[in-house]
Amino acid sequence: MFRLETEVDKERHRLLSKRLQEDNVAASAGLRALLATPAEHEVPLEVWALDRDGALAGGLTGRTWAYWLHVDLLWVDARHRGSGLGSRLLAEAERTARAERACTRSRLETWDFQAPQFYRKHGYEEIGRVEDYPPGVTEFILTKRLA
Repeated sequence: MFRLETEVDKERHRLLSKRLQEDNVAASAGLRALLATPAEHEVPLEVWALDRDGALAGGLTGRTWAYWLHVDLLWVDARHRGSGLGSRLLAEAERTARAERACTRSRLETWDFQAPQFYRKHGYEEIGRVEDYPPGVTEFILTKRLA
């Protein structure tokens, strides 16, 4: 007999994560091969663009893990859109991931009203989509090989 609970529990969450990671490493030669390499741990990667006054003009946040860059957020202030700033942020994140963290691939998710064409222009290819996530929106999953 089991009792099911739906409360948030940080300690149980940590324990669940630890146990799942242990099971995954035991089951995957690929994950075991990452152990004791620089790519074993997830490392944040952030690129910021500041204007002359030091105000945030744009930024990119992501992380690297397992020789992959994962772009989480990319935003450019409306006043600077069309100036190439988004391209510069993305290029710098890819350069850092490749040169400093030995990443060979990049991935991200974007919604249909955001920037799928922007990413395609920069060499990203659609590998999947989720319709109606959230309702009325399509999410695209894109990847790119980092040369």
